[in-house]
Amino acid sequence: MMRRLVVVGHGMVGHRLVQAVRDRDLRGEWRVDVFAEEPRPAYDRVALTSYVDSWDAASLELDGASFAGDEHVAPHLGDPVVAIDRTARTVTSARGLVRAYDALVLATGSYPFVPPVPGHDLPGCHVYRTIDDLDGIRAGVVERAAARRPQGRRAALVVGGGLLGLEAAKALRDMGLSPHVVELAPWLMPMQVDEGGGALLRRLVESLDVTVHAGTGTDAIEQDGSRLLARLGNGTELDVDLVVFSAGVRPRDDLARAAGLDIGERGGILVDDACRTSDPDVFAVGECACVHGRVYGLVAPGNAMAEVVADRLLGGDAMFAAADTSTKLKLLGVDVGSFGDAHGRTEGALEVVLNDAVAGSYKKLVLSDDAGTLLGGVLVGDATAYATLRPLVGRPLPGDPAALISPAGATVGVGALPADAQVCSCHAVTRGAVDSAIEAAIAEGCADVPALKTCTKAGTGCGSCVPMLKQLLGAAGVGQSTALCEHFPQSRAELFEIVRSTGITTFSELVARHGTGRGCDICKPAVASILASLGGGHVLDGEQATLQDTNDHFLANIQRNGTYSVVPRIPGGEITPERLMVIAQVAQDFGLYTKITGGQRIDLFGATVEALPEIWRRLVDVGFESGHAYGKALRTVKSCVGSTWCRYGVQDSVTMAIDLELRYRGLRSPHKIKAGVSGCARECAEARSKDFGVIATEHGWNLYVGGNGGFSPRHAELLVSDVDDETLVRLIDRFLMFYVRTADRLQRTAAWVEAMDGGVDHLRDVILHDSLGICADLDAAMATHVESYSDEWRGVLDDPVKLARFTSFVNAPGMPDPSVSFRSERGQRVPLGIPEVSR
Repeated sequence: MMRRLVVVGHGMVGHRLVQAVRDRDLRGEWRVDVFAEEPRPAYDRVALTSYVDSWDAASLELDGASFAGDEHVAPHLGDPVVAIDRTARTVTSARGLVRAYDALVLATGSYPFVPPVPGHDLPGCHVYRTIDDLDGIRAGVVERAAARRPQGRRAALVVGGGLLGLEAAKALRDMGLSPHVVELAPWLMPMQVDEGGGALLRRLVESLDVTVHAGTGTDAIEQDGSRLLARLGNGTELDVDLVVFSAGVRPRDDLARAAGLDIGERGGILVDDACRTSDPDVFAVGECACVHGRVYGLVAPGNAMAEVVADRLLGGDAMFAAADTSTKLKLLGVDVGSFGDAHGRTEGALEVVLNDAVAGSYKKLVLSDDAGTLLGGVLVGDATAYATLRPLVGRPLPGDPAALISPAGATVGVGALPADAQVCSCHAVTRGAVDSAIEAAIAEGCADVPALKTCTKAGTGCGSCVPMLKQLLGAAGVGQSTALCEHFPQSRAELFEIVRSTGITTFSELVARHGTGRGCDICKPAVASILASLGGGHVLDGEQATLQDTNDHFLANIQRNGTYSVVPRIPGGEITPERLMVIAQVAQDFGLYTKITGGQRIDLFGATVEALPEIWRRLVDVGFESGHAYGKALRTVKSCVGSTWCRYGVQDSVTMAIDLELRYRGLRSPHKIKAGVSGCARECAEARSKDFGVIATEHGWNLYVGGNGGFSPRHAELLVSDVDDETLVRLIDRFLMFYVRTADRLQRTAAWVEAMDGGVDHLRDVILHDSLGICADLDAAMATHVESYSDEWRGVLDDPVKLARFTSFVNAPGMPDPSVSFRSERGQRVPLGIPEVSR
């Protein structure tokens, strides 16, 4: 008979519990009801701050959180449990739904602690915990921006300088505010880092437009017209737009209290090593549970509890052991790592400290009294050693401790890790020793990091173990070929340098000197792109024309019925009524379907090959040119109306977008490039979802790089803040040229930055600090591109040889393809054969 499991709470730990039960329940013994207070499925609360990048809640949703197609799981979103009847073994939800249970798991999580500060409940005061909280903060920012006097930068107060407090400060900064962080302890993140690490963290954070007030509290918050006045304990008064409380959390144990379950002395539902409460049919996991006298506020211990309960429900005898409270994250762009006994509280503990204020790094190892065993550590500014040091906690050190944290010292290789060392603390995945370990997955055929994530869940939590996964793959001899294809052993980046340094101008010469065979549909377009990037002439000149794929061969995008679309460039989305009328007349004369694109352009569909040159001629004659919608090149630079029209705009985003689009038009690259320029932090141009995005500030521009939408969305990362026009353009020049030179074939900037050793920090060093000494070369390369640009459509119209290519039948020039036919839908022509939509 099927048993009934009720799970109260669908946060990260509640979701992990349900997944663990379903993974183990091979015979389908349990039917699961999941009650969630929030109106959405479980999402990644650890990455909550990234919600500000896109305001897309779906991007945070955990894999499988909707349980679509799983008949054994019934989610009840937005319907929290309000009562438990332990005698009848039932729960009742807010909507009156009653469910019986054979086992009940409480995963109710925690709630934000708001200090009893006078004025804490005034309008403009918020907490930072959920997506709805962030939506409320965003609405408050917009509302108060409308009421604020135009001069002066908007400010916000964050009460609490721990993990969540600094995350909140980042979110507020990304919304265009200047955050003030108040921390009662003498330094930031007092639970994770020591005084030395906290001092450096403060210096690094304050360099990023965040003001820190440590060693003081908030005495009162008062209404001052449309503003808030915060009075601090040290006498400081802050004039702010809003206040965010992020001063810790408290376990949500009210439901358990009302049901008569035992509660810990300082809160939390008391559980034993099996995570079972004082009622043997009721379990508790995550931040609401008090185990071994302690409530854990991290995901990793909660996941461990979930695994224990899932095992018990399926007849196992798992027990909750000591939890790993290690933490590694990037706060406001600053790497911070803390593991083991970070504060050296173990009796007789010794400390080895390397504090390099010039390099901006603080590293401390805590050792046993004989200096032979690693007990813990703190890393601030440079946390690259975290992935290899954390698994060694409680184990003998593999070398001199000072050398292990010295920039020029020894490093801990994966060979030093014992088989049972935990590589991923979020999901308790070890290097070896068990079937679910990393090395076992590699042996079974996992050949890259994505495959390891799927097989073991390692790397799907906080992500700090991903570098270790790469090392383990390398240690196992699993290498990824960088060859472009079977005809070239070199990577695209290597071929680019060969062509650039040798002056080779044709594919034939390149394959003869550095490859084999005649080439294929992989290497030919890639080499064609390299040649075009290096100024190799028109893409349809001579041999180049034979290298292009279908779209580039006809300088237009082929559609499902064999016709093509025409997309003229409309820089920045700005267009005059006169030019709009030309587009309308062309569309009408040639019977083209018209559609406004997401990139603020007009797409004309249904053009035959024969008609393309004449359509282009009509457009080129009034000043239009190719929009390169068909090529791996710059597509658009989207913009809002900026300070010219918008009352919130702080810079002229339209002019900047136009200037950038005209500067980079025609730049051939490994993949398409999209950009955006927003005139204020409201981000109407969606710049953070672009390959490069520019957002206006009151002091200049913020530049974000490495974002994209599409099949695998990624939010762009902040490269620089508050730069002037000249600096902005120079850095974008270098970013694009560095990408063109070093990216793999068909690699978007998002994947390029993500795969780059050191990520955006390394990129910043290269193009801002010239760490590779190539900035002058990159600047010169972009200058050459700008000077040599010519419109590809006009290049065809001015060349009879190229014009001759535009025909469906070489033996009957000018004859249209008779198989192309259309029908009418909503007053426009669409391809015949597409099902009609009934209304």
